[in-house]
Amino acid sequence: MVLRVRGVVLPEREERSFWIDGDRLRTDPVPGAETVVDGGWLLPGLVDVHTHPGTERRDPTERGTDLFSDEVLRRHLTDHRDAGVLLVRTPGTAARIPDWVEHDPELPRVRSAGRWLATPGRFFPGFGRDVSEADLVRSAVEEAQASSGWCKVIGDWKYDQPAVPLELLVAVVEAVHAVGGRVAVHCQTAEGCRNAVLAGADSLEHGMHLDPGLLDRMAAQGTALVPTLGVFGAGEERRRAAEPSAARDQWLAGWAGLPPGVRAAHEAGVTVLAGTDSFPCGTVAGEVGWLVRAGLPVAAAVGAASWTARDWLGLPGLVDGGPADLVAYATDPTLDAAALAHPSRIILRGRVIA
Repeated sequence: MVLRVRGVVLPEREERSFWIDGDRLRTDPVPGAETVVDGGWLLPGLVDVHTHPGTERRDPTERGTDLFSDEVLRRHLTDHRDAGVLLVRTPGTAARIPDWVEHDPELPRVRSAGRWLATPGRFFPGFGRDVSEADLVRSAVEEAQASSGWCKVIGDWKYDQPAVPLELLVAVVEAVHAVGGRVAVHCQTAEGCRNAVLAGADSLEHGMHLDPGLLDRMAAQGTALVPTLGVFGAGEERRRAAEPSAARDQWLAGWAGLPPGVRAAHEAGVTVLAGTDSFPCGTVAGEVGWLVRAGLPVAAAVGAASWTARDWLGLPGLVDGGPADLVAYATDPTLDAAALAHPSRIILRGRVIA
């Protein structure tokens, strides 16, 4: 059965009709097609570019890949899908995403980065893949080649400990790029952010204490910023209530500077993307709201969780021959981002989900 959808396509803001043939969008009319969307606003499927499905984040002292299960992975991805999130990037998991996920027509498309790569003292021990600094380059290439072409390096950890050395991170990025891969770097300290940018990383995850003087370089070399504002904002009250300490003060200072830093990054031409890094899954609409509050124009914030993110991950938007992944809304989400939480129709791989 061929399906037909009609609506105002974003970001172009043009009314169009598409016919869905299999899992592809077509612009040539097909007589007798069943109309499943007739009016409203059409977005390419939503995207969460920083999510960790498959692992229930409970007590960090619970170590190892036993935290990861196919059952939890399917549940998390289903939660994403039911919220209109039809593409996710997983920058690090406790175990590699299994191959069956990409072939399941009921689940979102996944771009994975293999296991977190953590050098000594820079992550929860045993939670990802613990490697020595001497083995980091080789391990990064292995994870990129065993996943969707991404690897994730824990570039720093505690505020009073050194970040991964710049020369080592440069070697990681060069080696992974040489095999066609891309590098995401966790960074929450000024040194960690600096090293990630100077090394030419493809994305900074979090970006606390990011020096504004690095933004032009980020924009020029295509390093994206994934600030995960919502997960930090949710933890602010708990941090403020904690006993005074240098670590607490550093965190609060980093959080205070993050929203204005995100706005400055956007204004400098850096690609800012929406990632939740939190549970429950399927809440990227809330992250878009945080981006708006940080000062991004509403359309840019929506794009950070839709067309901009899909393009950055190598997928087209709503075009002839493109993937039949779309979400319809009764009202224009680029005027009010809160509309993202209320899709009227979800279509994944050419199948009507809701």
